[in-house]
Amino acid sequence: MPNGSVASLLREYSELVVTTGGDRFRARNYEKAAKAVAAHSGDVAALGEAALVKIPGVGKSIAGKITEIARRGTFAALEDLRAQVPAGVLELAKVPGLGPKRAVQLATDLGISDLAGLEAAVSAGKLRDLPGFGAKSEERILRGLSVMTTDRVMVSVARDTAIPLVDALRPLAGRVAYAGSLRRMRETIGDVDILATASSADQAARIMDAFKDLAPEIVVSGKTKTSVRMGNGLQVDLRVVKPEAWGAALQYFTGSQAHNVAVREIAVKKGLKLSEYGLFRGEELIASETEEDVYRALGLDWIEPALREDTGEVQAAAKGEQPRIVREKDVRGDLHTHTNLTDGAASLADMIAAAGGRGYEYYAVTDHAPNLTMQRMTDEKILAQREELRRIDSSMHLLHGAELNIAPDGSVDWDGDFLAGFDMCVASVHSHFDQDRAEMTRRFVTACENPHVHVIGHPLTRKIGRRPPVDVDFGELFAACARTGTALEVNSSPARLDLPAEHIRAAKDAGVRFAIDTDAHSVPDLDNLPYGVGTAQRGWLTCDDVINTWPLERLLDFFDKS
Repeated sequence: MPNGSVASLLREYSELVVTTGGDRFRARNYEKAAKAVAAHSGDVAALGEAALVKIPGVGKSIAGKITEIARRGTFAALEDLRAQVPAGVLELAKVPGLGPKRAVQLATDLGISDLAGLEAAVSAGKLRDLPGFGAKSEERILRGLSVMTTDRVMVSVARDTAIPLVDALRPLAGRVAYAGSLRRMRETIGDVDILATASSADQAARIMDAFKDLAPEIVVSGKTKTSVRMGNGLQVDLRVVKPEAWGAALQYFTGSQAHNVAVREIAVKKGLKLSEYGLFRGEELIASETEEDVYRALGLDWIEPALREDTGEVQAAAKGEQPRIVREKDVRGDLHTHTNLTDGAASLADMIAAAGGRGYEYYAVTDHAPNLTMQRMTDEKILAQREELRRIDSSMHLLHGAELNIAPDGSVDWDGDFLAGFDMCVASVHSHFDQDRAEMTRRFVTACENPHVHVIGHPLTRKIGRRPPVDVDFGELFAACARTGTALEVNSSPARLDLPAEHIRAAKDAGVRFAIDTDAHSVPDLDNLPYGVGTAQRGWLTCDDVINTWPLERLLDFFDKS
């Protein structure tokens, strides 16, 4: 079981303790343990109790529960608390702007048991007479409901589910890969599609049997398609095809539907028929073995999976004008990371060592600045970190930075003289998310105009399924970034993926540069880079657009905004 899944169960227990009126101190202990488990570099489910208690925040009691999770996929204390909560409360508590206590209140006083019932109650004005609720509460709840993704999971959850399944099936199949929206790196995933090849019915049966053995629940089982539901609730569909149909099937099941329609229209115009079995002229098979064969037979260059959304990629492929989009191997360094000096889980030395193991050319440490008071940063602490950083012997060029807080008026932590001592700075909005469009836009533009701000971090501040984006005039923001030479971040955290792909192309067209960063708060977070790269690819970004694919000298020139 992945560390994230273990942490999720501990976090749920923490939330349920609060929901059921339990000890808040106990709840905080479980929340801290969940954070430490998620950040742990090893597989916690494989550890014994003696090793588990060495993880910060994990005592003997919590270690016992982790051991139980590894054995059963859950733990008894969690199941007991789940049974005490009224139906629907857990779902309601996830709505941004609501929380567990109010969820219990709505379930008890109004009998609301699901999101549809909540939305109907808000629309009918039924919440206004309840203690603690009002018109602003209703507005907040409706905004929260608008960002909920109840039937979808983050791309990281889908990928963490798919990869072990693919790896387990690889020795049995000729070829195997995941397809669908996961291959296209959509930010949320409804279900996972896996494709495998088999040369015979016996081989297909062995693949299907092995697949079913990997899942706790079988939804439907057949000779060529089987659907299962994993422990996290995600449905995974496996299709087995003949080796000669691999390319056509992979193209078809990768999608998107709009892309496939556009490609099929080209086939029809050529008097051909395209399906998951191949490209045909009448009964004659023209191409099917590889995706490249299929696209080539239609007069198209092979199209990158991340681009397959019918947003101009088919026309570009027909003209040989597809961009050479950025890839993970192109990224030379990470420009937004944290340590345990603020809210990170690992030391400066550990984060640098882990980044060095990735083969980076350069690496920036950007802990939070003092205006985010909960992190207790001081001038003395940040300067001491700078000295420590300078003493570390690393194969990478180390940059000392900070993640500044963009105040409601656009100002940032520290004055210009102090900021001049940093190699680079990221600046982000961390509060006052409800400013109106004009105020929020001025806020960002003022930050961009600061000569010591080089990157705007997670620009829309959204958290997928939990917090909506801020309201900003994108045209004005993009123009300000281009004019001042300020990059916009593509934040690789699966919970953010911010700037989203749908805005990246418009920013690119306005002349904006980008930084694909992990915003890592632990060593494992450094592995989130593929999600940021996938988002950048979906926005058609090339290496020339992304500053941390540049050689160090060019990057340092970009940081000189004087």
